[in-house]
Parts: sequence; C-alpha cells; structure tokens
Amino acid sequence: MQNKCNLCPRSCNVDRDNSFGICQVSNTVKVARAALHFWEEPCISGENGSGAVFFSGCPLHCVFCQNEEISHGKVGKEITTEQLAEIFLNLQAQGANNINLVTGTHYIPAIVESVTKAREQGLKLPIIYNTSGYEKVESLKLLAGIVDVYLPDFKYMDKDLAAKYSHASDYPEVAKAAIEEMVRQCGQPQFDENGFIQKGVIVRQLLLPGHVKDAKNIISYLHEVYDNRIYVSMMSQYTPMAHIADKYPELNRRVTKREYESYINFAIELGIDNAFIQDRMVAKESFIPDFNCEGLL
Repeated sequence: MQNKCNLCPRSCNVDRDNSFGICQVSNTVKVARAALHFWEEPCISGENGSGAVFFSGCPLHCVFCQNEEISHGKVGKEITTEQLAEIFLNLQAQGANNINLVTGTHYIPAIVESVTKAREQGLKLPIIYNTSGYEKVESLKLLAGIVDVYLPDFKYMDKDLAAKYSHASDYPEVAKAAIEEMVRQCGQPQFDENGFIQKGVIVRQLLLPGHVKDAKNIISYLHEVYDNRIYVSMMSQYTPMAHIADKYPELNRRVTKREYESYINFAIELGIDNAFIQDRMVAKESFIPDFNCEGLL
C-alpha cells in the first residue's frame, strides 16, 4: 500500500517508503541527537536543560541553515516509535524540563504514536514542538492534545525573501495560519512555580543581517494579532555558515549591534511585554550542537 506524503506544505505526494520528498528522509524516524540542551529560552532550558530530540530531514531547507548537517537527512540513526518513546523517558530520567521535538514535521504520525506510548509508561513532561513555522494546519491538528507548547519560527513577512532564502514564497501565509492553529490549541502561556513554560506559544524571529524592516513587520503583525496571548523570542544569534559567502554574500556577516538595538527598540515602542531577547555573543558556531547520535538507543 502506497503512502503518499502530504504532511508539510510542499505536498510532495511521494511514497516515502520507497522514495524521498523535499524532506530527504523516509517514513522511518531518523534522529541525529537526543540529549539535554541548554541554549533555548530560559523558561525552556533552565539549569537542567531541555530534552531536545533533533530529527533528521527538513521540509524547508533555508539557505542559511545552521543545522544543514542534519536538515538534508545525511546524519542520524533510524529508530522505531518504541525506541523514540524510550528516549523520551530516558530524557525525563536525566532531569529534563521538557521534551523538545526539533523539526519533526515529516514525522508527525510517529511523534503522536511515540508520545502516546511514553505517556502510558509514565512520561509527565510537557511536549514542545520546535518548528520552522512552515506547517500545514491539517497536520498540526493531529498534534492537538499531544503538544503542550509550540515553538515556531516566523522567518519572513516578505514573500520574495521567503522565495529567495527558503524557496517557499508561500511561507508568510502558511506561517500565519499555522501560528493561529497553535494558539487555538494551546491558548494563553502558562508557567509552573519555577517559571518553566507548561502550555502556550513562543514565536521565534531570527533577525537576518540587512533585513531589520522585515523583522519589524513580523513583530508588528504578531503584536497586533496576538498581543500578550503569545511570547516572542527576538533572536540575534544568526551565524553565517561557510557555504553562504558565494551565493548569498549579503548574509555573510553577523547582525550588528545597531541592527539588533533598532529591532528591540521597535518592540518596546509597540508596547510588547512578553518577549525574550538575546545577548549578541550567542552568535557563534559553538552553540550549534554536535549531531553525533548522542542519546540514541
């Protein structure tokens, strides 16, 4: 029986048991790393760390991707849904604050199955769905009751930028609809007594060099539509990777102090209260984890 995959907005319609679509992986779950991760927002990582599971493959393939090593599906180990459930439980035993599913769009049915199995075996941690924001509403609905916290990017408001850097001119409208569904599912952000998020949506916006205007348009949109029903994470961590210089020289630098301050000041002027900001010193390759299959069974 053929399995025509249309989980993501690319709608490749390929049989992933026998071929690859844009995501570059089969239906079998492939993971590149499962370990405590300390470089997320404070309400996610804390001192104990987030139980981050980095899935191989990606439907978007941004030209500036910092995780390119795994986004093309070349690195990782194939595992069963039973093994994935056990990984969740192992991370809980290590003291993780949550289970952080990084780029799992193309494995949504397996994620639902694995989380359900892990909960039956004692998993109590919040499930965080960490995504590019390029998601189908129909697929997100499969995660209702499974995901507690959505952590989407909102990369572009300008469709031309989306086409140039992610080959997805439909990204702005897709991300808007996806975030609307995420907020519908999870509602107002909720935190425990230690300040760790248990429910809600945090939208990340990575400032790209030379594109402050587009970032401001995104922040303005989010504030106008959602006000304090979500948190925004205003990220300065863009790091130019080695391959970027030849084809996209305008992205071959880090964000300047002036650019990031302009971005932050704009948010303050809008009256945004629920926001995370970054120290610009995080923009270095040492914050990109080793995808060495750590934590896999």
